[in-house]
Amino acid sequence: MDPESHHKPSLLERISHWLMREPEDREQLIELLHGAYENNLMDADALAMIEGVLQVSEMRVGEIMIPRAQMDVVDINDPPEKFIPFVIETAHSRFPVIDRDRDDVIGILLAKDLLRHYAESDSDIRGMLRPAVFIPESKRLNVLLKEFRSNRNHIAIVVDEYGGVAGLVTIEDVLEQIVGDIEDEYDFDETEDNIIREHEGVFRVKAGTEIADFNKALGAHFSDEEFDTIGGLVISRFGHLPKRGESVRFGGFLFSVLRADSRRLHALRVTRLAPEEDDAQLPLV
Repeated sequence: MDPESHHKPSLLERISHWLMREPEDREQLIELLHGAYENNLMDADALAMIEGVLQVSEMRVGEIMIPRAQMDVVDINDPPEKFIPFVIETAHSRFPVIDRDRDDVIGILLAKDLLRHYAESDSDIRGMLRPAVFIPESKRLNVLLKEFRSNRNHIAIVVDEYGGVAGLVTIEDVLEQIVGDIEDEYDFDETEDNIIREHEGVFRVKAGTEIADFNKALGAHFSDEEFDTIGGLVISRFGHLPKRGESVRFGGFLFSVLRADSRRLHALRVTRLAPEEDDAQLPLV
């Protein structure tokens, strides 16, 4: 028997075959990348970043934007003495500025520009505003990232098909899709439901869950006239963007923040309360 017929390709030969084979579609390209990772030609971080780049080329702004209800905004009609503590507390570098109505975004305020308010007693906040950039929900992320880089802009206001403000997106939000963010034990898998039952009367809920879906799943009766998501409703009850560990009671439930960052509320633990525990009658721990 010819010993050549039993020849098994070496690792180098297999890698050469992968590299020389031209992928015909995205699936084959990803297969090649995973093959390179499995054979230690790249590490896990490099593989994840390349996959992130491929993903960004297909994603739309509406998929990653910060929803309107979770936007931290400054009202131009408020005196600086009122909104500056809010600016300091939230610690963002840029804020959409509205004229009473969230659909009426008149510009972007850079936190660093507020130094002029202290340096110049007659400084005009309106004069500090930078132009706001408006984009549709359907814009592709790779196109937006290119525009952010070319225009040296870091934030854009997202509008819906009717011209109303749907949310906002920052360059950091786009880059996060490539390099990833820090995950913890309270992150949801993308394939998981928005509402997961942990045990009797206790649920883990994505902040982006629509109020109508929350009501149906948990038998609640919250109105969705002012807010679309349960996260937006909870933030309104706090009166600020809460941090992990903060809690609030209302509507027969205890809402505890499982995960939040400086811009968004991500996940909640929701506990159904007995009637005697309802609302804000008991101190929170």
